Amino acid sequence: MPISPQEFLRKYGFEDDQEERDHSLRRNALEHARHLKRPHAGTPHDWEEWERFRREHPDEVEDDD
Repeated sequence: MPISPQEFLRKYGFEDDQEERDHSLRRNALEHARHLKRPHAGTPHDWEEWERFRREHPDEVEDDD
């Protein structure tokens, strides 16, 4: 049964002391959701949703400045 590269490195003592930053889509999506900013593009519906969210949740949106 094959092992993953991470498991191989751990097994033979090549484990890095510092864990690499997770660049997965899930982590990036969560990070984006935590730091909501004005969209750069989108449909008119996207902008309407953005404006409505900004009015309803002003504390959860970062300033554009």
